[in-house]
Amino acid sequence: MTARPTDAEHDPSVSGSGDEEPADVSKPEPREAPDAVDTVEAVVRREIAKALGGRRGMIEAAIPTILFTVIWIAAHDLRWALGVSVSAALIALVIRVAQRSTVQFAVNALVGIGIGCLFVYLAARRNGDADGDTLAMAYFLPGLLYNAGYAVVLGVGNLFRWPLLGLLVGSVTGDPTGWREDRQLVALCQRLTWLLVLPCVLRVVVQGPVWIAGDQGWITGSVAVGILGALKIVMGWPLQLAALSAIVWVLSRNHTPIVSEPGPSR
Repeated sequence: MTARPTDAEHDPSVSGSGDEEPADVSKPEPREAPDAVDTVEAVVRREIAKALGGRRGMIEAAIPTILFTVIWIAAHDLRWALGVSVSAALIALVIRVAQRSTVQFAVNALVGIGIGCLFVYLAARRNGDADGDTLAMAYFLPGLLYNAGYAVVLGVGNLFRWPLLGLLVGSVTGDPTGWREDRQLVALCQRLTWLLVLPCVLRVVVQGPVWIAGDQGWITGSVAVGILGALKIVMGWPLQLAALSAIVWVLSRNHTPIVSEPGPSR
C-alpha cells in the first residue's frame, strides 16, 4: 500500500498521485501571471518611447531644422536652406527603407519640411515683392500653429476629463472609456497630459512674439529668423525631453494596474 506513492514519485511519466495532480499542474501559472499584468505607467512609458522613435527618431526630426537655420544665417539663401533640409530628410528616409526599419519618423520630418515649404510658397504668391527674410519667416509659422493647436486640443480635453493619455490607456485595455470610472487613474492621466501640453505652450509664448515682431517690422526679418531658428532648436527636443523626464518621475511614483475587464457599474 505504501509502495504506490513511492513508485509514482520516481516514475517520470507520472506527475503526482490522485488528488495532488491538479495542484502540481497549476503551479507554473501564478509565476507567469505577473508578466501578463501591465501597469498604466508601463504602458505610458512604452507608448511615449514609441512616439519619439528613440534617439535616432529625435535626431532625424532635429537635423533638417538645424540645417535650414544654419544655412540661412550663413548664406542667406532660401533655396539652399530648403534644398539641404529636404535632402537631409530624404537621405534619412532612404536609409530607413534600405535597413527595412520603420520610416515613420523620417516621413514625419519630411512632412514637416514640406508644410514649411508650402507656407513659403504661399507667402511668395501672396506677396510677390516679399524679401527672403519674410519668406524664411513663413517657414516657421506652421510649427507655431501646430503647437498652439496641439495645446488647445489637449488642454480642452483635459479640462473635460478626457486626457489624451487616458485614451491611450483605453486603447491598450480594449475598453476605450472604462478608465474614466477610476478617479485616481483619470487624475494621473490629466497630470501627465498637462506635462505634454506645457512645452507647446512655452514655445508659443516665447516664439510667437518674435515671429510677430519680425512680421510687423519691429525687428529685422534676418534677426527674427535667426532667433526663431535658435529657439526652435533649443525649445525642440531639449524641452520635450525635460517634459518627458518629469513624466518619468511622476510615473516612477505610481504603479496603477490595468484592468482589462469592465469593473462594477456605479
